[in-house]
Amino acid sequence: MQSRWWSCGVRLAAWTWIWSVALLGTRCIPANEVNLLDSRSVIGDLGWVAYPKNGWEEIGEVDEDYAPIHTYQVCRVMEQNQNNWLHTNWILTEGAQRVFIELKFTLRDCNSLPGGVGTCKETFNMYYYETDGDEEETDDGEMRDGTGMTEEEDRVMKESRYVKIDTIAADESFTELDLGDRVMKLNTEVRDLGPLSHKGFYLAFQDLGACIALVSVRVFYKRCPFLVKSLAEFPDTIPGSEASQLVEVVGRCVNNSIPLYEPPRMHCSTEGEWLVPIGKCVCQPGFEEINGSCQVCKAGFYRSLLESVACSKCPPHSVARQTGATSCGCDDGYYKIDSDPPNMACTRPPSAPRNAISNVNETSVFLEWSVPMETGGRKDVRYNILCRRVLPDGRGLEECGAGVRFLPRRVGLSNTSVMVADLQSHTNYSLLLEAVNGVSEQAREHSKQYVTLNVTTNQAAPSPVSVVRKGHTGKSSISVSWAEPDRPNGIILEYEIKYFEKEQDSSYTIIKSKETEMVVEGLKPSSVYIFQVRARTSAGYGAFSRRFEFQTSPYLTATSERAQASIVAVAITLALVLLAVVAGFLLSGRRCGYSKAKQDPEEEKMHFHNGHIKFPGVRTYIDPLTYEDPNQAVHEFAQEIDVSFISIERIIGAGEFGEVCSGPLRLPGKREMQVAIKTLKAGYTEQQRRDFLWEASIMGQFNHPNIIRLEGVVTKSKPVMIITEYMENGSLDTFLKKNDGQFTVIQLVGMQRGIASGMRYLSDMGYVHRDLAARNILVNSNLVCKVSDFGLSRVLEDDPEAAYTTRGGKIPIRWTAPEAIAYRKFTSASDVWSYGIVMWEVMSYGERPYWEMSNQDVIKAVEESYRLPGPMDCPEALYHLMMDCWQRERSSRPKFDEIVCLLDKFIRNPSSLKKLVNSSHRVSNLLVEHASVEGDGSTRSQTVGEWLDSIKMGRYTELFMEGGYSSLETVAQMTSEDLRRVGVNLAGHQKKIITSIQEMRVHMNSTSSTVKI
Repeated sequence: MQSRWWSCGVRLAAWTWIWSVALLGTRCIPANEVNLLDSRSVIGDLGWVAYPKNGWEEIGEVDEDYAPIHTYQVCRVMEQNQNNWLHTNWILTEGAQRVFIELKFTLRDCNSLPGGVGTCKETFNMYYYETDGDEEETDDGEMRDGTGMTEEEDRVMKESRYVKIDTIAADESFTELDLGDRVMKLNTEVRDLGPLSHKGFYLAFQDLGACIALVSVRVFYKRCPFLVKSLAEFPDTIPGSEASQLVEVVGRCVNNSIPLYEPPRMHCSTEGEWLVPIGKCVCQPGFEEINGSCQVCKAGFYRSLLESVACSKCPPHSVARQTGATSCGCDDGYYKIDSDPPNMACTRPPSAPRNAISNVNETSVFLEWSVPMETGGRKDVRYNILCRRVLPDGRGLEECGAGVRFLPRRVGLSNTSVMVADLQSHTNYSLLLEAVNGVSEQAREHSKQYVTLNVTTNQAAPSPVSVVRKGHTGKSSISVSWAEPDRPNGIILEYEIKYFEKEQDSSYTIIKSKETEMVVEGLKPSSVYIFQVRARTSAGYGAFSRRFEFQTSPYLTATSERAQASIVAVAITLALVLLAVVAGFLLSGRRCGYSKAKQDPEEEKMHFHNGHIKFPGVRTYIDPLTYEDPNQAVHEFAQEIDVSFISIERIIGAGEFGEVCSGPLRLPGKREMQVAIKTLKAGYTEQQRRDFLWEASIMGQFNHPNIIRLEGVVTKSKPVMIITEYMENGSLDTFLKKNDGQFTVIQLVGMQRGIASGMRYLSDMGYVHRDLAARNILVNSNLVCKVSDFGLSRVLEDDPEAAYTTRGGKIPIRWTAPEAIAYRKFTSASDVWSYGIVMWEVMSYGERPYWEMSNQDVIKAVEESYRLPGPMDCPEALYHLMMDCWQRERSSRPKFDEIVCLLDKFIRNPSSLKKLVNSSHRVSNLLVEHASVEGDGSTRSQTVGEWLDSIKMGRYTELFMEGGYSSLETVAQMTSEDLRRVGVNLAGHQKKIITSIQEMRVHMNSTSSTVKI
């Protein structure tokens, strides 16, 4: 009876396998798996070794497609102490260090077996044994090595060599009832094995008393399959032995591609997956990537840069006649230079400069011209000057010598003017003006674009006096004489003798004489004086001679001293009388100030101090318009500087009358200083010259650390120049915009205090500025603010929208006091109103007052008592001062002296500035926060209005609301087009809002919707 059950059990197991195979269908192997053994693919017997012989039994069948089916089964559950082994053939690893074993099997539920069985298990064991060669066995299980061991001894020895992989249990088991219903109960188990170190291995299956059918055994390893990615080819790669190990594989660029920056690499994982790509290949120049392969560029197209993706059409005036071009050749007459980008069109040299004119001033020539009609398609147009002297009797031309100077330079000029100085007098010159650009050198043989100007110099100023001699010397006088200049260059009209006490060159005296000798009186006894002499012809003044040192005699006798004292007393009396006369002129409203005093028909004497004419005890501004001859005002209030002491190095701006330049000023005996140079452009009228020098006549009267300092003027050569101190940080409004939010409140108050101090000085001098604005305040490297822009005449037009028309442009209404707009009442009080606007500009970092309101709207709003709101983060005390400056009644506004005093108090007591009129509550200047703190410590969402206030764009809140942008979530999706649609039209404001929106998006993506501050 037991044998019948056994027979039935075996049969049942086999049939279960057959049903399973029929239901499984065709096996599909993944691309990254390589089979080392698949029992289903073997034709004929598997030839596996089983012992004992009555244990595992091989059953051979065919499926419905007549494909062979191999199954090993065992079901000796009726017997005790089962130990049935099944050994596979030797399995070659093919270099794999980790393999996977897939088992498919059926197993009978022990509870479904009849009672009384000897033993029953529902598991079996799997082992392996590594070896470098096939140790083939005989059919009876004995090894062929002829050892003569018994079967039992051989079996024990074999078992001891094997290493256990795992105990295999079934997830699904079948019963006799399942056989009747033909239900599949097929189990699949996969185990990995590694690391392996030999060429191959055996598998063994141990049954200890289960009813099991081994339907399929598949041994495979995983590999990273051949892959082409980013134009790089990666070969089949076997992973490493460790489960977490990644094998780095260097790819090979294919199909006309080359590595970009570094060779392409990928990493093969133990699961047969390509991971962590590094680097890539790109198509080499002349090819482009299309559908994963490199295709050659067609004729007329090129590709030169590895960073570009596709072939590009040749730029204008170039062609690529062959396929695979890496660049395009220029058409005839067109050129490129090495630094030109490949996508730049081929270009030509520029045409000749246009409208070239020359203005001869003695031995200097000022050239001006217009840009060429054709620039050749380039922006690097520059100009060169070639100077040649015409030889007498038409004998040809020769190059000008090294002594000729070109200001600012001879070659590489970027501006359209140049001064050629130090030419010979009464000489013909040929000046060649050439326009060049980057390709001119290549095209020089084919094209030369220049114009020639022929000029004749005038009479030159005399050369310097070479020798000054000392004659008779007294206690208070020195007799000096000199010889005519070596090159008078005309009739000497007069001489100027400049003298001053040694080490006191800031105060000097000039005496004029038509003779070559004179006695200088009024000197100090026993003192060393410096003398310099220069000559003047109709062509102008020559340069001063070098310095000559002469000393007066010591004190004389007591009698002489008493006589001297009498003379001094008389001089003092005369001085008092003169002072009374000056005061009388002042009180009568007539012009007062410096007046020349004739010493004798041949002499004139002037006194200077720090470059200014001295008016002892008088501190009043004198309007240059009161002078019948405006040139006299210029020379009284401004020091004449010889043009040879100035070097123009670069252009820093453009003014109404000409260019504004900078460069060093090298005055004899003084340290070199950097200065700003305003130039009067050529072709000016006499009225323009007067208007230009008017500002110098005003500026020269001021001497204060917060007023721009006039160094001098150049009026005796061309171009006419005004020389002022150089302010490194430029205008205050631009400086504040560039450094938005970068200064402390005390620093800002310090700037305001400096401006107020300068205006207090002007007010005390009786000068009304009338154009006080941040744009007219200059800032030096130490953040010292200085008032500038003097002397512009202002005419009020009937059209209030046109503001004030001036020779220097327009004065915006928004800076001007109401009474000045309505009644032309310009006073220090109207300057105080303007100062309040400047305070607002400083605290808002250069914001435009009244924003985009029209001038007419500003006038109307101010008349209706509207005043600018407090800037963001502005101390309340400063805003109160602004409001005081904007009082309707002039008499109610503070004086500049009071303003300076109040600002000094703020600086001494910073705690008075802690209370803010409109705080932004910002934690960071760089990131817009999207939540704020309530009084109880909870957070609330920031509104659109609060966000706009935080970036100083609160004026657009209403426009955002009307446009439907009522939440930060909708605002975060806005574009530049959306901003224009809601009414934000200024490019600067659009940029500021878009930048903040981008920061908002980053913040929203990196944090939750609720942020605690």
